Order: sequence, then structure tokens, then C-alpha cells
Amino acid sequence: MNSPAPTLALVESPVQLLNVLEWAHAHAHTHAHAESEAGATAPLLSAVPRQPGSLPGRAGRPQDGPPRPAAGWLRVVVLPPTDPMSRGQLRRVAGIARDEGHAVHWQEARGGSGSPVGALTALTPAVRRAGRIVVGDPFSRLVQLLLVPARTAELVVVDDGTATMEFIAQLGRGERLRRWHRTGGGTLSRARELAYAPVSGTARRRLTPRGGRVTEVFTSMPVTPLPGMRLRVNDFAWTRSRFGPPRLTKGTDLVGTSLVETGVVDPARYLDAVRALTLEHGATRYFAHRRESPEKLRALSAATGLEIVRPDLPLELIARRGPVGRTIVSFPSTVVHTLPYALSGTGVTVAVCDIDPAWLTAAASPRARSFLAGVTETARDVRRLPAQAAPAAG
Repeated sequence: MNSPAPTLALVESPVQLLNVLEWAHAHAHTHAHAESEAGATAPLLSAVPRQPGSLPGRAGRPQDGPPRPAAGWLRVVVLPPTDPMSRGQLRRVAGIARDEGHAVHWQEARGGSGSPVGALTALTPAVRRAGRIVVGDPFSRLVQLLLVPARTAELVVVDDGTATMEFIAQLGRGERLRRWHRTGGGTLSRARELAYAPVSGTARRRLTPRGGRVTEVFTSMPVTPLPGMRLRVNDFAWTRSRFGPPRLTKGTDLVGTSLVETGVVDPARYLDAVRALTLEHGATRYFAHRRESPEKLRALSAATGLEIVRPDLPLELIARRGPVGRTIVSFPSTVVHTLPYALSGTGVTVAVCDIDPAWLTAAASPRARSFLAGVTETARDVRRLPAQAAPAAG
């Protein structure tokens, strides 16, 4: 396979890195198919039969799948956050990416060992040389700063979760890019936003397809592309080709969310909802979100008796490798869109419990209610739980 144009990926979370691997797999498969079509009339070698597609392997064991990309065409730069859980997961997924033949560079950009200015200085030459740039979080200020010196005509956005839905909506309305759960903030916050506006505006223009610039969105989310935007569905083909199918347990697994940590949902209401779901569905395990606080998880365990599991990989990989419950229950989050793809054909049912508006905090943004409802309503191949499955606290 001919080497594609040099590609630079900028990732800040384990899910972003996983989705870069999915994009690289889909990109390589597309190019391999195109070359196969171009060479369809070439004579076949004698006595070499066409090989069938590989069968899925057992849990946790990488498999021989569709052609892997040529080594060296993709360079992944990891810009890690400071929290230990995210950093641990990122290191694990980075190791998998290296096993796939991709170059991975770890660039500290936060905390005591790194700074945004240092990262910008170190990475600007690579950003300028890149023929294509892949980003996982267009809302990230660090990523927006790195897009300012970019000269590439092709940008790819991969999922960092359900935020992709809001990204396309805001881009289409010509609004400044702002995370859905953020409120207006105080005077100092507004002053910072005003000072940062030129950078944010440049990034928004870079991400808008016009004048020969190509923007591709690689997503599992139900989105409508903007005019001129290229949309490619992420169906987790790489994950399915490399891992599983999983062994299924008889129980139900719950999936945690960071809605308490982001100030959207009241902690007491969340605990009551988890307790109700545990009792109704006979759940035995709780897969914690990497941002959930230890104090909150200890309270959940004490109140419900659930086994708290802190995954060392994104949940899509954990579930695909198994063992996993025959039913997975989640609140509105990314996994209600990604797990049906990753677990397709395994017999696992994904169920979603909506967020009662009464659970929202006074500090929750005005957008929170409609955004969370939209996450639930647009999920495919999931079972929607009745509202009484998780009653609000009395």
C-alpha cells in the first residue's frame, strides 16, 4: 500500500486515542480497497487461494484482521491530563497503538512537568509540516492553540464522546465553541474568554470546510454533516477485529458517569438513582468513569454493595474483551452510542436510563436538560428504561 500523506493526531484522552486507532483502521481499509479495485484486472498468482476474513478471537487477544496501515504514516501526540486514571488509561492505549505500528509521542502540557507554552513551542514545527491533522477535542484550548499555525488543508475530528454532537451544531450556527455543560461564569471568566476569542475564532475557521479545506468527522454519534463536510461512521471495526467476542456473565453491569463531577447532577440524586437501578436490575458491578472521585465511589459501594471497577482501558475495549454482563445499564453518555457498535452480535443488551430534570443542580447550564435528552433519544439499538426505574430522591 502506498503511504498516505503524513498525518499528525493530537489526543488528550483514552477515548480520543482509541478513536484515532479506529480512524486509522478505517482509513487504511479504504485505501486498501481502492488499490484492490484499481488492480482488479491484474493477473492473480497461481495456486494461492483467496483467504477468508479472520474470525473474531477470544477475549483480550489481538487478531489478524484487515490490513494494518503502513508503519510511519501516522504520528500520534498524546497531551495527557493531570488525573492519574486518565494518564494510566492513556499509557495502556498508547502501548496498543505502538503495537499497531504507529509512532506515539508523549508530550506533557499541564501541571508541574509541562506547560501549554512549552508544548506549543515543541509541537509547532510538526503541526506546520503535517499533511493532515486529526483532533479528538475541538473544544480544547490547547488543541485550538495548536491549530493556529497549521497549514494543512485537511482536518479530521474523531469522537471525544457526545460532545461531537454539540461541536457540529455550534459550528453550523457560527457560534464560538463552548462545552455544553459550561455556564457563563463570572467577570474574570468572561474577560478570559474575550482575550482568547481570536484563537478560538481561528480554530473555528480552520475546522469549517470552505475554500478547498476538507473537514472530516469520524463519529459514532448521530450527526448531520455541514455542507462540504465529510462524514464517516465509526462502527468500531478495529476493536471488533482485534478483540473478543467476550464471555457473558448472568448479571447486569452499571456504567458510571462524571455528571456529578462536572456539576450537572446532584450527588444525592445520583446515589439514589444508582441504588434504584441496582435493586431493579440485580446489578453487581459498577464501571466507574475515569473522572469519578474516590469519595463518591466509596459512598456508592457502601450504599449499594456494588463492586466498583476502575477500568484500565476505555469501556469499549473492556467490554469487548470481557467478561461482561448480558445487560449493561448506563445514564446518557457516550457509551450508549458506542457500545452497540463494539458489542454488535455478542448478545449484550445496552440500556439507557434518562436523567430526570429534578436531578439537575442549580449550577447546571440551561443546555444540560435538552442535550442529555437528545443523547438518549438518538441512541440506536438500546433499550430505554422507564422513568420509574431510577426515581428521584424524596
